[in-house]
Amino acid sequence: MFELKYGCNPHQKPATIYCENQAMPLKILNGNPGYINFMDALNAWQLVKELRQSINLPAAASFKHVSPAGAALGLPLTESLKKAYHIDPNAKLSPIACAYARARGADRVASYGDFAAFSDEVDESAALLLKNEVSDGIIAPSYTPEALEILKSKRKGSYNIIQIDPSYEPVPQEKKQIFGITFEQRRNDDIPSVKDLTNIVTKNKDLPDSAKRDMILALITLKYTQSNSVCYVYDGQVIGNGAGQQARIHCTRLAGVKADFWLLRQHPAVLSLQFKEGLGKADKDNAIDTFLRDHITEQENEYWETMFEKVPERLTYEEKRMWLSQFTDVVLGSDAFFPFRDNIDRASRSGVKYVVQPGGSIRDDLVIEACNEYGMVMVFTGKRLFHH
Repeated sequence: MFELKYGCNPHQKPATIYCENQAMPLKILNGNPGYINFMDALNAWQLVKELRQSINLPAAASFKHVSPAGAALGLPLTESLKKAYHIDPNAKLSPIACAYARARGADRVASYGDFAAFSDEVDESAALLLKNEVSDGIIAPSYTPEALEILKSKRKGSYNIIQIDPSYEPVPQEKKQIFGITFEQRRNDDIPSVKDLTNIVTKNKDLPDSAKRDMILALITLKYTQSNSVCYVYDGQVIGNGAGQQARIHCTRLAGVKADFWLLRQHPAVLSLQFKEGLGKADKDNAIDTFLRDHITEQENEYWETMFEKVPERLTYEEKRMWLSQFTDVVLGSDAFFPFRDNIDRASRSGVKYVVQPGGSIRDDLVIEACNEYGMVMVFTGKRLFHH
């Protein structure tokens, strides 16, 4: 049992976490993780563990408030991505370090103060990357001695470092309480994989392995995202995750805006922004976020202009659309069926070519028709992934 400082809020005391019938699979190597830290850590660990199992590549996730701000696989970074993520172009990144750089890079504004999860041992390369980011903590199966010393130096020695036993499996039935009433169910232990991607319902049935990989990444990310949720994935990483909305179209729009911003962060005009010397990464990310928004107030503009050595000329709507039009292989995933075609119409604006969802709506035929109009490939998995 671990006694915690407090629960979700400081006035919620006492607070503990424990296993009822098993030994705790966790070790706190540094710091004093809190209630929400552990919620983030345990959800994030399940996500990266399942990605590793299903896709067989190193994986990382960046969690905030019990949903992933980003998740990614350990694929090499392009030079433009390194620049967009504020990474030294000469940095030698291991696969697991690349996975975290991509996960954090999905939404760098949302990932500020995240809880990081790694599927594989954290090495010096990954630790040095994380050392320079604002983060609340990390969970991983192991750490090299060099990585552990680097991480222990974060936050004046108080950085939260959790080690989890990778062989740990929870009991099949899970419980939670709401208002003193206990809920019990079999935990969702189904891991999305290529076997779920056989039912292609559109005229276009060309589904390359890269799209299958990205579909699995989307589905496993959605499995650990507060519902309703919709996820955009491109080239082995989440680029937009829309969580916890009551209407699915709002998830699609929210995640679509994030995906557009991720794609636009690699625009030459963004990569060439000249920030004032000494400006921190978080301020740069916020400035870029403001730079890419279509409308800002006069007060926002006045503050935004103070970030730069030379105030840049903002991109026009037409320039943004022209840049976005070159990205055509984006995957869109949904944790439940799309009830209307408006989701497909919105997704088409962000380069979506592949769609994966459970299916089962009374309007499935209209959604399929919309995908056919855009030449998209859509897969029905038959499995809903609600997470609450």
